[in-house]
Amino acid sequence: MGPGRLSVAGGRLDIMIEPDAKSDLHRYLQEARDALVWKLEGLSEYGIRRPMTPTGTNLLGLVKHATFVEVGYFGDAFGHPFGEGLPSWKLAMAEDNVDMWATADESREDIVEQYRRVWAHADATIAELPLDTVGQVPWWPEERRGATLHHLLVRVLGDTQRHAGHADIVRELIDGSAGESASGTSLPPGDQGWWEEYRAKLERVARAADQR
Repeated sequence: MGPGRLSVAGGRLDIMIEPDAKSDLHRYLQEARDALVWKLEGLSEYGIRRPMTPTGTNLLGLVKHATFVEVGYFGDAFGHPFGEGLPSWKLAMAEDNVDMWATADESREDIVEQYRRVWAHADATIAELPLDTVGQVPWWPEERRGATLHHLLVRVLGDTQRHAGHADIVRELIDGSAGESASGTSLPPGDQGWWEEYRAKLERVARAADQR
């Protein structure tokens, strides 16, 4: 429950929920961050780096990409550089997809811990600045580089949740694991047989619709 206040009207006790846009946006951003990291658990080095789509989408690369995104939008854009020697947005712009995969020399531990430090750095920016603070996004066209913290929070939340969805599908393709979080899958409690029949039903429906 978010911040609120109590109100008594006609002998009835009401809880008035007051909006807190920054808190709401940050909460869902953190959930997406946690999901990206959790999807690596239990996999081999090959598993987390394995390209699972024709465009090379892989789990560790999604974490690395999210790190670049937060460094740029919550660091550089507000004059608050991360300062740990992390490759900047300039490198990401100079070499296609350099932020979407990890080299053999980059360890899982280093990338994940760097992501955690970057999101702590981003959280400091988010906590310190009002939502209407205007930053300058250096890689956007000069005539429209200005953007509020509110706008960039929405943008990064959308980007991170999108990639958390990618991670859901990639992990399921690797070993069949699926679910929203470590604490709850949000999936029906079916066994393997139930899921096989469910998938077969969808296949039958899809073919019937195609033949109609």
